[in-house]
Amino acid sequence: MRPGQLILLPAATTTTTTTTTSAAIAVALLFLLSGLSLTSGCNKALCASDVSKCLIQELCQCRPSDGNCSCCKECMLCLGNLWEECCDCVGMCNPKNYSDSPATSKSTVEELHRPIPSLFRALTEGDAPINMMVVSFPVAEELSHHENLVSFLESLDTQHQNVSVPGNSIHASYDTQENMCTVVYFDDCVSIRQCKQYCESMGGSKYRWFHNACCQCIGPECVDYGSKAVKCMNCLF
Repeated sequence: MRPGQLILLPAATTTTTTTTTSAAIAVALLFLLSGLSLTSGCNKALCASDVSKCLIQELCQCRPSDGNCSCCKECMLCLGNLWEECCDCVGMCNPKNYSDSPATSKSTVEELHRPIPSLFRALTEGDAPINMMVVSFPVAEELSHHENLVSFLESLDTQHQNVSVPGNSIHASYDTQENMCTVVYFDDCVSIRQCKQYCESMGGSKYRWFHNACCQCIGPECVDYGSKAVKCMNCLF
């Protein structure tokens, strides 16, 4: 070797070691996710990437089912918006029951405490506003429905509690011969907060938010909670 000559040593060993370590971690995580998916119905397609990140950082190692929730908050923050969909992938919540009844058969309802009947009637008479559908039907038909509404969301305002309606109507003595119930469906899916705000801005008396995100504003002539049918044009499933 001549003086001053620089000799470069191959880095293959380091590269190979790093690659092997990464591959081992990936295989371990995939194995873990596969095992979880078999037991809890974990949505691997949606959750794999974020769950892997949180597991690598060791933020979801505790087990609430065993009384240890020391990492629960950190795990929730790590999963972020995917917490609801992916918490079962890391054993933080109960497995989802995908055989449960469809979202369109469930809804949350609430009475609005400052309705403006004249405004609602004015907005629903004649041609329907854009992106909405107005439906009217006899109050007798409204009261004939035997519903089982399931409310899974906490109230947006502690002073205005969401209401779950029992199967039998309490308005059976109401004179239903001439009265019509008018409701408004928004074409697109909206959040429950948006649904409440939209119905308040229309002067509605109540609102019904289906769990598939279809919103129904209920008019002042309706004595129960409108229709149990989902009719939002772009939000039917």
